Amino acid sequence: MLPDLVSLALFLRAVESRSLSKAARERHLALAAASRRIAILEHCYGTQLLYRSAKGVEPTPAGKALAFHAQKILGQEQLLRAELSSYSQGVKGHVRIQANTSAITQHLPRDLAVFSHRYPEVKIELVESRSHVINQNVREGRTDIGIVMSGDTLEGISYLPYQQDRLAAVVPRGHELKSKTVPFARILDYDLVGLDSDTAMMRLLLQAAADLSRPLRLSVEVASFEAVCKFVQAGVGIGVLPENAARNFAKEMGLRIIKLTDRWATRQMLICFRGMDALPLAGRKLVELLADPDTEQRLSPRDQDGG
Repeated sequence: MLPDLVSLALFLRAVESRSLSKAARERHLALAAASRRIAILEHCYGTQLLYRSAKGVEPTPAGKALAFHAQKILGQEQLLRAELSSYSQGVKGHVRIQANTSAITQHLPRDLAVFSHRYPEVKIELVESRSHVINQNVREGRTDIGIVMSGDTLEGISYLPYQQDRLAAVVPRGHELKSKTVPFARILDYDLVGLDSDTAMMRLLLQAAADLSRPLRLSVEVASFEAVCKFVQAGVGIGVLPENAARNFAKEMGLRIIKLTDRWATRQMLICFRGMDALPLAGRKLVELLADPDTEQRLSPRDQDGG
């Protein structure tokens, strides 16, 4: 026999308030009915869950464990209720997507805008995360679609090419590097403002430096592309960022962008999913749009006019 959500909520409130009678009143239950629900819970799990006294109730060790899991279960039920309510309001699809920072700051906003114009009845839930975390979440079904950088393990999931980006050095406008292109080996002569080492890009830079038997002179590590540019602007070091993302900040902050000439500096993004058959219909439509190599077809005249 499985516990019902009303009994779990009652039990959790009794633990929080240290009073079964108060929890019963808040749930509009008679005290006898509330006691019966707690007794059923104890029978269900085969152990005592509450210590009862004249001062109220206290959870037993088993009760503390149940309270911890009950809180998670009830939280998930609230999320489920919120998600399903969107269907009752006319939303006819829901797609969960996780993407890395490079995708979110470059190509994905436009592509999701196109998708939303074409399928306004579909709700998109977007979360930013690291590529290796996204791969794991796709594999375990915690998200429908992931946008990641190639290079991480793709075992157990399907993938299609998405967009490419090119890494570039970001320097203050008066920096001594004057050329429009530069090999990464030249970058290693300077202090670097880097992202944290958990990102796919920093792992790539560390490996490239190791291949050259050179150290990566990290002066500071930050958490965002904008923060990299701000520290570069302050003269702390030079940065390496996706070229398109760097352009979002370069003009305003007085920075120059120098393309890296190394072959590995052009990176491939991938669309990851467990399999087309595992996706909802809306998810399959989104994968098809993201995987469309013809950029011109991504934005139709109707989309450009706003619908």
